[in-house]
Amino acid sequence: MIRPAGPGDVGVLRRLLQALSDQDGGPAVAPEAALLAHGFGARPLYRALLAEDAGGEALGTIVFFPDFSTHRGEPGLFVQDIYVVPAARGRGLGRALLGAALRAQDWGAAYVTLGVEPANAAARRFYAREGFRPRGYDFLIADGPALERLMTA
Repeated sequence: MIRPAGPGDVGVLRRLLQALSDQDGGPAVAPEAALLAHGFGARPLYRALLAEDAGGEALGTIVFFPDFSTHRGEPGLFVQDIYVVPAARGRGLGRALLGAALRAQDWGAAYVTLGVEPANAAARRFYAREGFRPRGYDFLIADGPALERLMTA
């Protein structure tokens, strides 16, 4: 079963997101308080779905939000994170989570964008099978002192 995550699911959501970050060799993910405030507060910045087995055990998650392409002139769906626990892989949950996110969005997404860890060959094969292709450019980030400099420009 795939269902929307709610405020009471933040601990499970954080656990799954940390497992994804650990798998990719990443850092600690946001604390529960930040996930709660920014996903379930007065102005949610993301949506999340949980995949569960019949007993309610979390098997995976997808975190997404609106995207917009000025080239296409169309809204899209940006997948920030998608994760399926190793024991549940190969059952179609990744594909089901993507489909559920598309059905859950209400802004008329005409495309899906996501990032993938360059070294994650299994994920890259999965996305290729599902029809994803490179966008043709890299994502960059500015934070910390660089962000502060930009804010005062």
